[in-house]
Amino acid sequence: MDSPAPRFARDRPFGLLLVITGLVGWLASGQLVLERLAVYADPDYVTSCDVNAFVSCGEVFKTWQASLLGFPNPLLGIVAFSVIITTGAMLLGGAQVARWYWLSLQVGVSLGMVFTVWLWSQALFAIGILCTYCIVVWAAMIVLTIFLTSRNMLRGALPAGPRARALLGSWTGTTAALLLVAAAASVFFRFIGVFVG
Repeated sequence: MDSPAPRFARDRPFGLLLVITGLVGWLASGQLVLERLAVYADPDYVTSCDVNAFVSCGEVFKTWQASLLGFPNPLLGIVAFSVIITTGAMLLGGAQVARWYWLSLQVGVSLGMVFTVWLWSQALFAIGILCTYCIVVWAAMIVLTIFLTSRNMLRGALPAGPRARALLGSWTGTTAALLLVAAAASVFFRFIGVFVG
């Protein structure tokens, strides 16, 4: 490396970031599974995130997009975020992780982000209903994807030149924040009638 990695890309701080984003995503996914099980047990059950006609996990559960692979999507989240939490715990414990592992994790997280973007587009433009716990998962995935990709470029798991590394070191947090704001803005403007009456 041309220069020391920024603090966030070092093993222990990055491990903490993985544990936090993994826990947030895992808890939101877990709550979605619990709500879904309650709906299976009682079709008249009103989920904790049923606010109105436009914010309703229960209504989203009824769509084919909510079970794309034949089972509820949040089950994927429970498994995937468990891997993220475990990886973070390994780093916090001082484990040395091989490059192949980082590349595998990058592939998995990148595919997860593609799936997340698809779910976002479906919620906003096809279904027209929001799920609050899903939004929490989207936010966790944005932060996770941006920071993991930057970490892998800064630490040499993915190829990146000196200029790219310098930019990543300075702009990773800002990029993640801007994407979170953009996602929030897309929700606001798509459902502006709900928010402003």
